[in-house]
Amino acid sequence: MSQHNHLYPRQQVPSLEVATLDGGTWRLAEQSPEAFTLIVFYRGLHCPICGGYLRDLARKLEDFAKLGVEVIAISGDDEARARQAQQDWKLETLTIGYGQDLDSAREWGLYISTSRGKTSTGFEEPALFAEPGLYLVRPDGQLYFGTVQTMPFARPSFGEILKAIQFVQEKDYPGRGEVLDHKAAA
Repeated sequence: MSQHNHLYPRQQVPSLEVATLDGGTWRLAEQSPEAFTLIVFYRGLHCPICGGYLRDLARKLEDFAKLGVEVIAISGDDEARARQAQQDWKLETLTIGYGQDLDSAREWGLYISTSRGKTSTGFEEPALFAEPGLYLVRPDGQLYFGTVQTMPFARPSFGEILKAIQFVQEKDYPGRGEVLDHKAAA
C-alpha cells in the first residue's frame, strides 16, 4: 500500500507543469507573483460542486490580484473536458491547466478516487481522478498554506482565504505546520 504524500510549510513544493487552455504551458517554477501563487486542484468536468467553487474563484480574481496572488485551477481532465468546463461554468477569466497525471497529483498529496459512473450532471467520472486540494506557494517555491480533501464537499471559502492573506500580510505571519519530526523538535 502506497503512503500518502504530505507537503510541509516552509519546504519546497514539487515541480508542477501543465498545459493551459490558452495554448501555453504553465510552470510553477516560472511564476513570479508578488505574494503567492494560488493553486486550486479540482476534480474535473464531472464534478458540479467544482463548477460552483471555481465560479466563485473567478469572481474574486481581481481581489486576489490586488493582494499579489496569481491563480490557476488544475485538473486531470483532457483538453476537451477542461474546455467544456470552462464554457459550461463560465470561467473565461480563470487560467485553467489540464492533463495533470496521477503521479503528479500524488506528489502534491492529493487523494485519488475511482469512478462511480455518471454524476448528477450526466458526465462520466474518469476511471481514476484526484480529489481537491488548494495551495498557496511563495515566489521562492516554498509551501505557505495547503489543504487537501478526500471529498468534494466543504471546501475552503475563497472569501476566507482572501481575509487570511490580508491578515498574513499585515502581521507577517509565518507558515504553520512546519515541524517534520515532533520528537526531535520537543
